[in-house]
Amino acid sequence: MRKFSLAASALAATLAIGGAAEAATCGDSAKGFNGFLKAFAQEAAAAGIGARGLSALEGVEYQPGIIKKDRAQSVFSQSFLDFQARMVTANRIKTGRALVAKHKGLWDEIEQRYGVPGPVLIAFWALETDFGGFMGDFPTIPSIATLAWDCRRSEKFREQLLGALRLYDQADLELEDMKGAWAGEIGHTQFMPKEYNETAIDFDGDGHRNLRRSIPDAMASGAALLIKHGWQANQPWLQEVKVPADLPWDQADIAIQHPRSQWAKWGVKAAKGKLKADNFQASLLLPMGKDGPAFLAYDNFTKAYLLWNESLVYSTTAAYLATRIAGADQVSPGRAAVNALDYNQIKELQQILVSKGYDVGEVDGKMGRATRAAVKDVQIKMGWPADSYPTVEFLQQLQQG
Repeated sequence: MRKFSLAASALAATLAIGGAAEAATCGDSAKGFNGFLKAFAQEAAAAGIGARGLSALEGVEYQPGIIKKDRAQSVFSQSFLDFQARMVTANRIKTGRALVAKHKGLWDEIEQRYGVPGPVLIAFWALETDFGGFMGDFPTIPSIATLAWDCRRSEKFREQLLGALRLYDQADLELEDMKGAWAGEIGHTQFMPKEYNETAIDFDGDGHRNLRRSIPDAMASGAALLIKHGWQANQPWLQEVKVPADLPWDQADIAIQHPRSQWAKWGVKAAKGKLKADNFQASLLLPMGKDGPAFLAYDNFTKAYLLWNESLVYSTTAAYLATRIAGADQVSPGRAAVNALDYNQIKELQQILVSKGYDVGEVDGKMGRATRAAVKDVQIKMGWPADSYPTVEFLQQLQQG
């Protein structure tokens, strides 16, 4: 355990004095970073962070490599089939199923308390850290401080930096355990510090919430976070289905729900067994458009999963892996090959949509909600099936003006 003395209090005072006058609002280099830290220490002290927490800022340096990683994210630009092929491996399914049996008592206890099944948590565990095999070794506070100073998402990461200082201040973690992914995520299921502070659970009863060293703490905390996001006990999350060659494609939208009886009336069928034609609400999720894989997505997906990670391709993959661990068959690729856009093509599409007056958010090469909504609107105007998914053919049509 790290020792503290009057030096920590002296450091807190030094950091807090005069910081606001030195710090710019944000920056894209090391210039001004120290002034930012001084100003932030003043804000943190005012927010109740004590000398122990503030001492974690001592010696923190700007990390240019973190900024490079932040700018280089293109993995979520892959199509669902490509992404899940990399992430939903036979070994992960086999290991996940073995862990269901190995820790049965833990999963039963967590599900009894929170209503979240073991396969759901195990799937996140697999995707986030390969079952704890690699939780990351980037120092949390320098990484988050760099992103908090950076102008792209400074407000988001300043909240996380405050959370990291508070986490250390409360002695849930020592600095040697405050390391993880490059963007500040910590532990088996990669919690950001703010969410760690607000939601993490001491499930093993040792008096500390340690999501790096305690599997019970990490898994129960994952369940608690899903509950916070809106998870409903004893309810499904994702179900593979088959869709007909034609239906009202504009209704295939995670923001639109219909009773399963309506989807059945439109010709949607369960991939295995029979679809219940009842009043239970569901959205039709077509992660690669009308010709690719198809799922009914329930509230547990459209709420809890998409709040865990806003990337549709990640959330669909996590939910699908959970169904595989629970015993579901391999997903069908759909009725026909889909010419999916790559990272650069998605960016070009976004730029064209912006030129047409659509707000797609950041032109980042990712198929987010705003981009999909814009695509759907253009498809409707063009008389195309409005499945919200842009193919190479769709982009070519837009390129022609």
